[in-house]
Order: sequence, then C-alpha cells, then structure tokens
Amino acid sequence: MRQIVLDTETTGIKVEDGHRVIEIGCLELVNRKLTGIRFHHYINPKRAVEMGALAVHGITNEFLSNKPTFNIIANEFIDFVSGAELIIHNAPFDVSFINYELALISGEFKKLTDYCPIIDTLPLARQLHVGQRNSLDALCKRYGIDHSKRDFHGALLDAYLLAQVYLAMTGGQGSFFDSLSEDVTNDHLHSSQVRTAESIQQYSLTVLQANSEEVAEHEHYLQQMRQHGKCLWLDVSKK
Repeated sequence: MRQIVLDTETTGIKVEDGHRVIEIGCLELVNRKLTGIRFHHYINPKRAVEMGALAVHGITNEFLSNKPTFNIIANEFIDFVSGAELIIHNAPFDVSFINYELALISGEFKKLTDYCPIIDTLPLARQLHVGQRNSLDALCKRYGIDHSKRDFHGALLDAYLLAQVYLAMTGGQGSFFDSLSEDVTNDHLHSSQVRTAESIQQYSLTVLQANSEEVAEHEHYLQQMRQHGKCLWLDVSKK
C-alpha cells in the first residue's frame, strides 16, 4: 500500500483571491513505513506573499524569485502522487490550491482527485477527539510527537509531523520514525529536493510475522485504546 503525506504553503489563505502555492512537501509511506523517498519543491508564485502568510511560514518573495513556476514541476508532481493514497490535514485547503494551479495550465491536467484518493486527517481527528483542538500542533502534543523545531511552518516538516500523527491515530506507530526527523528538519526551509517516479530506485521491505504472544499483546493494546476513545482497527475488524 503506497501512501503520500502531503502539505503545501501558499501566498495567502484564500485561493478565491488568486493566491498561489509556494511550496509542496510530500513523504512516501509504503505499508505504513516511511521509505525516505520524498518530493519537495519551492515554487515561484509570480505574485507577492502576504505578510500574514509570511509570518506563518517565513518564506520570502526574494527566496522564491529564482524558483521554478508550478507548470515546470507539475508533471513530476502528478507522476509522484498518481495511484497513491494522499494523506492531508484539512485536505480541502491544500487540494483547492493544487487544483487551481493545475487548472491554470491550459486544461492539460485533471483535478487531483482524478489521480489519487485522499484521506483528510482533520475529520478523522475530530471523530477520535471530540470537542478538542485538532490542529497539527495540538495533535503532535497529544500524541507526544516532538515539534519543538517548528518555529515556522514548512511543507516538508509538516508532512513529516503529519505522517507521525496519522500513524499514531491509526495504529500507534508514529514513534518508530524519529531517526528521520533530523534529515527532514535540517533542510525544510532552504533546499529543493525532488524524487520523481523515474528516479525512484527499487527497494524491498522486510516483513516480520507476529507470533501468538505478540498478537495477544497487540489485541490488549487495542482494547486499551478503546477505553480512552475510539479504536478504528477494532471497528473495521467487526465489519
């Protein structure tokens, strides 16, 4: 199962006002494990970044001035995400901006949902934590995920944090990937690294089968999760 955790940064809040994407960060999960393969680009929006947005992500007009425009990286982006399941926090925001960018390219591309299904982690979090704050920062705090280096929002860094949050919400495996945090946070603001479908090398994952004792321990863990809220795995297994 291939999934892509995606986040964007933009010039402003409302796509209806012509605001544009300035950064896309994507991390690949295969069978719920981060592979280290990612798609990351800063994008020249051909318009000014609003001061409110600048205060959030810290990406300046000067920094973006020599970056490629969206139409230059569009094919690479679609190749990377096609066929995967996208995981996005507050998906309508990011999807609306990406669809706007795709629509500007002379009808060459379809909408993002024509290339891949999408999981929105915000309504999922609201189902699990009714009446509580469910921003990415709040979820990181709730699940004990270190986001201390998040002075600014950055698409690649936020995608990494979201990957951990998603794994924690749906199975409690987010803490397995702390070793990747240094690599992601060190280059999240001032680098442009791209892995396309054509450049991805073959890889294999080792699968270890659980023994009966481990299965029993896992079942006990799920029951404990249910005592503190909803457990999606137990609910799905009964259907």
